[in-house]
Amino acid sequence: MLQLTKTLLFFVLFTCTLVANSQNKQDQTTICNPINLSYRFCLDAPSRREAADPTMVTFKGEYYLFASKSGGYFHSTDLINWDLIATNDLPIEDYAPTAVEMNGELYFMASKNDPPLTIYKTADPKSGKWQVVNAAFPIGMTDPDLFVDDDGRLYFYYGCSNVNPIQVVELDNKTLNPIGKPVAVINSDKKNYGWERSGDYNEVGKDPWIEGAWVTKHNGKYYLQYAGPGTEFKSYGDGVYVADKPLGPFKLAAHNPFSYKPEGFIGGAGHSSTFQDKYGNYWHIATMTISQKHMFERRLGLFPTFFDKDGVMYAHTGFGDFPFKMPTKKINSPEELFPDWMLLSYNKPVEVSSELTDHPKKFAANEDIRTFWSAKIGDNGEWISMDLQKECTVNAVQINYAENETKVFGRQPDIYYQYLLEYSTDGKTWKTLADKTQNKADVPHDYIELAKPIKARYVKLTNYKVPSGTFAIAGLRVFGNGGEKAPSEVKSLSLKRSATDRCVVDLNWPKISGAVGYNIRYGISKDKLYQNYQVLGTEQVTIRSLNAQQKYYFTIDAFNENGITKGTNIIELN
Repeated sequence: MLQLTKTLLFFVLFTCTLVANSQNKQDQTTICNPINLSYRFCLDAPSRREAADPTMVTFKGEYYLFASKSGGYFHSTDLINWDLIATNDLPIEDYAPTAVEMNGELYFMASKNDPPLTIYKTADPKSGKWQVVNAAFPIGMTDPDLFVDDDGRLYFYYGCSNVNPIQVVELDNKTLNPIGKPVAVINSDKKNYGWERSGDYNEVGKDPWIEGAWVTKHNGKYYLQYAGPGTEFKSYGDGVYVADKPLGPFKLAAHNPFSYKPEGFIGGAGHSSTFQDKYGNYWHIATMTISQKHMFERRLGLFPTFFDKDGVMYAHTGFGDFPFKMPTKKINSPEELFPDWMLLSYNKPVEVSSELTDHPKKFAANEDIRTFWSAKIGDNGEWISMDLQKECTVNAVQINYAENETKVFGRQPDIYYQYLLEYSTDGKTWKTLADKTQNKADVPHDYIELAKPIKARYVKLTNYKVPSGTFAIAGLRVFGNGGEKAPSEVKSLSLKRSATDRCVVDLNWPKISGAVGYNIRYGISKDKLYQNYQVLGTEQVTIRSLNAQQKYYFTIDAFNENGITKGTNIIELN
């Protein structure tokens, strides 16, 4: 009886928290990766958060997000604000779930190596109620993908291995059992495909994990997307093959990897799903990596995705952890989404109430989610203040918490952060930027878009509550405009492709006065520079993710707090 009372009390408090969260939501038109979800604390030690391997489905004009180890699944009407749907009907502790709409219902299954497996369905995913439709699915596997073709036929893609291939088999769309035998469709070719090599920068070269299949049909073509080389690497991305039939044969697309983000505040853009929003725009929701407390310490990112006039599929990851607009209509290019809010906080001077030796204050401004500043304690009153070094226009702030010395496991109703965010022009007189001292939402990557831009030189964050551990920040990121000139154009770019390994190219360029960083754009032709590789504070980089058999074209953009100056000199790399 006591246990029942405790359980009922938890659900009452949890429901109250969800209601409070929905009341705290503000109108916003932009988002910033990583997505500001209530990432669940894992059930095992060490205490850390996780969500990965996402499947996003648009169902009846709304969005349902299924991700590994989330303690439920997420729902949104706008891809900005999210609420969690709890359920006792699904195996929510099984990795890499998949979902698909078929005949007006959602079907769900997750990874399980030992058969039989179970497939579920619901006509009302908001309710959290699901029913079993196949309790004896005979194929044990990891990383399933259910795909329904235009003719109603159902296909099952699966695989997660550094040895075995991705496979596919047709399923009976009534019994949901296999028809015939599985067919191997793709596997690794790390000798020729640099993006499949392991390491944060594809530099290690061990056999990759080829996994996370997802199929999108566009203009009669089947785009088989897959992830590699491993979820813990910043190079984790997605490649794509194309076929005329769902069972293949599949041919490697010329543009690969089509989703790739090894640099920036947070890296990774792999093991994803591609979906259309209610306006017809394509999106790619992907796994991003922290992988410090545990290999599976991960987050999610959302990237606009396009098919060009030649059917080339690409996810736009350029400035992929800067704010971007969430469209309310059909768009045609990624440029339509960028609000021109630049990063103002990189390596800016920081003052703090206290700090731990291994987690100094500079780590709150170094644009690396894998490092963080930590106060010595987590008490009310601990603070961090940043000097932007000049008065700037501020449009948005992203507060990325780090879980340091936490002792939290699973979901609890009291997991939330409370803080006061202030700004000043002189460091003496402070005004409120965001008052979340009464907040009850779990916002580990809280993103505040200002209704109106403000002028500020200083930004100060004061802690009122953390759920556990110390007050720790992986990134206090400020966006807007510095009000001065964008950097000059990079006029020259030197490229040297390795003679012994054509997957590797060395790049260097002259330092541009006033530039904070550079974005290298490259691709398979002059009009398809769809790859993006962003660097800060350097004038050289080695890229190891090329296709050894592919010719490339490169250019480079310079950026600072005032804007981006695009390169116009496009260089061919044979």
